[in-house]
Amino acid sequence: MDLSIVQHFIIALLLGALVGLEREKHKNSEHPRSFAGIRTYILFSQMGAVSAWLGMQTGQLWIFAMALLAVTALVLSSYWLENKTEQSRLGLTSELAAITVCLLGGAVVLGYAELAVALAILTSAVLAFRDPLHGLVGKLDSGDLFAMLKLLIASFIVLPLLPNQAIDPWQALNPYKLWLLVILISALSLVGYLAVRSLGSVKGSAVTGLTGGLVSSTAATLSFARSSKQQSDELAADHLAGGILLSWAVMFLRVLLICSALYLPLLQQLAWSLGLMALLCATAAVLLFWHGNSRLAPVATARLPVQNPFSLWSAIQFGLLFAGVLLAVKLVEHYLPGQGVLWLSALAGLTDVDAISLSMADFAGRQQQAQLAAQAILLACVSNTLVKTAMVLVSGSRSLAAKIAAVSLLLVVMAGLSFKFALS
Repeated sequence: MDLSIVQHFIIALLLGALVGLEREKHKNSEHPRSFAGIRTYILFSQMGAVSAWLGMQTGQLWIFAMALLAVTALVLSSYWLENKTEQSRLGLTSELAAITVCLLGGAVVLGYAELAVALAILTSAVLAFRDPLHGLVGKLDSGDLFAMLKLLIASFIVLPLLPNQAIDPWQALNPYKLWLLVILISALSLVGYLAVRSLGSVKGSAVTGLTGGLVSSTAATLSFARSSKQQSDELAADHLAGGILLSWAVMFLRVLLICSALYLPLLQQLAWSLGLMALLCATAAVLLFWHGNSRLAPVATARLPVQNPFSLWSAIQFGLLFAGVLLAVKLVEHYLPGQGVLWLSALAGLTDVDAISLSMADFAGRQQQAQLAAQAILLACVSNTLVKTAMVLVSGSRSLAAKIAAVSLLLVVMAGLSFKFALS
């Protein structure tokens, strides 16, 4: 007996059990007369797996197609009978889930087990999170829908058409990567807006700040800054500032992780300076979230008015500015190569911290100059922080700009002390 075939049948059984378990709970709690529970879904999955296996063995894949038609006929008949006896119209969710389970069972045997498992988990999640999904959809309007469509067009139609290579003599401007940055900024704006709408101002801003810091703290900062112009209530500035500072804290920790992975002595040089800077940002973020909540206490359950900050054109404008800075950095590297590591790091930090951190970690490992590399990385972090602060000053509200500028000043002072005492 081929053990791989046995494994496929077991996987198919488990997929049916996973989806069937959720439908069984739904059946017991809301629709006791529903046509299928966990056992039926397991059988649907096995029916798909067995028919696909027989089709492969005999070279007659129409067997799987006939099995799928039989399952479809069964579930539609059941749906018709249930609606005939029920006064209210029933949905097709369980019936479509049954057909999906049959297809997934066949997909496992046909050699797509990993994809089938992922889709089964996604199917169960969609079924289980019915109420949160319906609640989120209820909060969206036509403007939100159009924003999502624009983002999808930019991501899946425009992006694949762009060349993924530099188009200038200095190898600085890659249209694919620049447009990817535009999509990232737009997506973070939209995700942050949806998070605030569904989770509330504090949780939404915190989640967006943490995830944005993992991807791009610069994009997250710009997204929050633009959101502050859309919010009519100035109390939202506390929560938006907290989200920005959380993304900065994640950025500092991300740089430390890069250094530790590539050259451990470099981590020892930067642990105190970047660690304290991350702690300062995280502490300030918590205080801002707490302060915002305390100021909202007098209006108890009132929710902050939130507008969709999505703007593809604004993201494109930032992408063009980013391209200009990238080109300037490359021109300096090309025509002024003797200006020194620190000067170049400060300039490179205007656009990205990860790239210069990787370069300096490699430099420190090759040249055994951990102290100089640490100084360069710290200078790039300061440069990047000042650029993001400038973004807030230009694109954000006055209240948000004041809060971010105050924390940014403390970060610069802390970095200066690190230069003088820890890294000198």
